[in-house]
Amino acid sequence: MLRPNGCQGLIEHIIEAVTKHDAKNSRPSERFLAFDGDPCTTARRLLGQRLVHIVNGQRLAGMIVEVEAYLGAQDKAAHTYNGRRTARNKSMYLPGGHLYVYFTYGMHHCLNIVCGKPDEGVAVLIRAVAPTEGIEMMFSHRKKAKKEKDLCSGPAKLAEALAIDLCHDGTNLRTDTSLFLEQLRKRSLSDTKITRTPRIGVGYSEEWAIRPLRFCLRGNAYLSR
Repeated sequence: MLRPNGCQGLIEHIIEAVTKHDAKNSRPSERFLAFDGDPCTTARRLLGQRLVHIVNGQRLAGMIVEVEAYLGAQDKAAHTYNGRRTARNKSMYLPGGHLYVYFTYGMHHCLNIVCGKPDEGVAVLIRAVAPTEGIEMMFSHRKKAKKEKDLCSGPAKLAEALAIDLCHDGTNLRTDTSLFLEQLRKRSLSDTKITRTPRIGVGYSEEWAIRPLRFCLRGNAYLSR
């Protein structure tokens, strides 16, 4: 149903319809494997690709619509800032294509896709996806969600909806049979389709707090709240 505020409501309705059509009607057999680039390049390439987790034979999937790049030792917001190495962040030093999943605030999981070379300690946080498959199961995982737009509109929300937690830390997205990315597009989206802003929740990182390292599908209805 369109919102009562006229043109803006119509625009959001069209964007939502196009998002669902693109994600549901493009089912390539090949995986997304472009994990070797720098975090910003990888972040841009991840937009529009499909994240898939197969749980008890059911595909839970959604198109990636919002990400954040973390640039390693130089980045004061990165878990690997200044070369920090701990048991918690060791997966962030794996080769590109592995998952780095961490637990935060004593209740939430967040998933990052490691990129670049081994020991670089750089990654892309997945902040939001537009759910396309297994939506009923996602609702069973996220009982607080009232609308489809609420299922995966945030890093902790999407991890819960897709049943991703610490046991998936270190997963190899190139070879794993139940958790992987599918390639919906071979090229990055154009600048006109991407919005860049500072990352969310990194005010402590001084000058890095204002760097435009958050990448979103412009105008998408499934972005984090």
